[in-house]
Amino acid sequence: MTFFEMTGISFRYAHGGDRVLSDFSMQLNQGEVVGILGPSGCGKSTLLRIISGLESPDSGSIVINGKTVVSDQVFIQPESRGVGMVFQEYALFPHLTVAQNMMFGLHRLSRAERKKRLQAMLDLVQMSGFEKRYPHELSGGQQQRVAFARALAPEPAILLMDEPFSNLDAGLRGKIREDLRHLLRAANMTSILVTHDKEDAVAICDRIVQMTNERLLMEKA
Repeated sequence: MTFFEMTGISFRYAHGGDRVLSDFSMQLNQGEVVGILGPSGCGKSTLLRIISGLESPDSGSIVINGKTVVSDQVFIQPESRGVGMVFQEYALFPHLTVAQNMMFGLHRLSRAERKKRLQAMLDLVQMSGFEKRYPHELSGGQQQRVAFARALAPEPAILLMDEPFSNLDAGLRGKIREDLRHLLRAANMTSILVTHDKEDAVAICDRIVQMTNERLLMEKA
């Protein structure tokens, strides 16, 4: 069953600017992890910005879990789309502890529900015992796990990852890839991973989409 579907997405920056995406379409099933590979400038990160609602396409539609979030008549705001994001810079709040970072997007839950969700996330990313530490007290791999936990804590419908391993050294990269693969499977999280590194995509993803300028070039299992 199709869980995520984008159809005929086209986009250009500024009026009359170069077209970044042209008639781009893609589908994901529930729990599927899809990698998007391609050179810099082919539109990979722009695609994530459109899915998350940070950019509005010129045409096309996006449906997430049966809900239309973008069409000619509809534009759902980013905070209402159920989309989680993880960036290469981690984007943790330096003045907040691990626990506070993880609970940042849970303000709508009761105190008891926030506490329960926090513990579930700490267990999932194997960070129990680190609740009171600050980002600068963590290794790069630990910071990345906290970033994933924060993105997953609100239980998003879909998780978008933009080059999440690019700031990690080669030795740590392999371990984090393995951790993330298990984490996504455990959470049954429908996910899109944008990367220029084929090894990242092969290690984590069920399917790889190869992009060239403007459009999908090919797909492979």
